[in-house]
Amino acid sequence: MQHVLKFGVAAFLLLCVSSLHSAPTADAPAGKAKATFAAGCFWCAESAFEGMPGVESVVSGYTGGTSVDPTYDESNTGTTGHAEAIEIIFDPKIVSYAKLLEVFWANTDPTVKDKQFCDEGNQYRSAIFTHTPEQAKLAADSKAKWQADSRFAGQTIYTEVNTAGPFYLAEEYHQDYAARNSAKYKYYRWGCGRDKRLKQIWGTAPVAH
Repeated sequence: MQHVLKFGVAAFLLLCVSSLHSAPTADAPAGKAKATFAAGCFWCAESAFEGMPGVESVVSGYTGGTSVDPTYDESNTGTTGHAEAIEIIFDPKIVSYAKLLEVFWANTDPTVKDKQFCDEGNQYRSAIFTHTPEQAKLAADSKAKWQADSRFAGQTIYTEVNTAGPFYLAEEYHQDYAARNSAKYKYYRWGCGRDKRLKQIWGTAPVAH
């Protein structure tokens, strides 16, 4: 009887612990597709794609690491391997993956490693996480294109191209941050020098669509 009780308590505790973790996001609905990008602060990456024709949802989260369902505090240490990232559900009949890649590049600084603008650490790295062989080819080709571009002569394009793994949603207060906290978001973005640096690289302030 004691063994039964011990097993029951252990199973209960395991259930409680596992319930603290959320599962990775689900597959895209039928007829839709996913795109996953890391471009530094996910608040800024998210706002670059929201409202874009064909983009049905954009969420902030963590991906590319080994830990299960990391918190912001855990990811922010840079020890989980996860990057702050966004996951996009889009309609490929309306917007192409190639167009999404254009918007991604226009909103990232590919010339720095483990850093984006004022945010430093591998959790802020620039990366493309691909979901299909076609996406992998398009992403690799786009990286090669910019590596060969004269504006990046003598520089390394550090943006990673990796196969997508589990994507864990960030905490609720991070979702739609730019829309829900407009003043704070604008102050952060300005203070981080994001738009100034993007204009230096690409010649114009970033425009999502």
